[in-house]
Amino acid sequence: MKTVIITGSSRGIGYSAARFFGLHGWQVVINSCHNTNALYQAEQSLKDFGISVLAVPGDIGDPEFWMELMEKTLQRFQTIDCVINNAAISYVGLLTDMSYKEWDTMMKTNLYSLFYCAKAVLPSMVTKKRGCIINLTSVWGEVGASCEAAYSASKGGVIAFTKALAKELAPSHISVNALSLGMFDTAMNRCFSDEEKEMIISDIPADRMGNPEEAAKMLFLLASAPEYLTGQIIRLDGGWI
Repeated sequence: MKTVIITGSSRGIGYSAARFFGLHGWQVVINSCHNTNALYQAEQSLKDFGISVLAVPGDIGDPEFWMELMEKTLQRFQTIDCVINNAAISYVGLLTDMSYKEWDTMMKTNLYSLFYCAKAVLPSMVTKKRGCIINLTSVWGEVGASCEAAYSASKGGVIAFTKALAKELAPSHISVNALSLGMFDTAMNRCFSDEEKEMIISDIPADRMGNPEEAAKMLFLLASAPEYLTGQIIRLDGGWI
């Protein structure tokens, strides 16, 4: 059986992906940092579906945690076939109002964690000459967004990191791709008022936000794709950008 690690998976897109992969025969490792109770509730919910799952709470912005996550995964499931870097935080507001600490926390969570992930899991994948990494990014990482400069910068970094690492790992038969999301109905976007959401949706040709299940299906397709698909930024945004 194959094993997937999905960060930020106590709810939303991460949880939907964990359920989708699990129902399609994968062993699943889920993670969350701030809400341990929600993580263990998600673990029990997945077990109720008959899914083989391991919950590992911890901060993906901490390189030592990545080593712990890798060790616990290999101890339980003996293999790491795919990692989905889903966890992220946002900041909506003027850049001049953002504190240095908020900037550092965002970069550690959204961008540095990809480096920590690679350092931890790639030795195992390179040895086996197989595996895949899927990074979650945003359309704002492609085009930028007013009042989301820091978030846009972090997600733009994800895109560049994905493309470069894919070239580095292609000879080892490891694919690295990113899923670039538009406006999705998740907790991250609940900072917007109903009026603000309606204004955004009016610019989306699909005339709605995406839902977590759609992102989960797309992540599964990327994880199941031929290894020749690598270094790609796949946009899922209802035709928005």
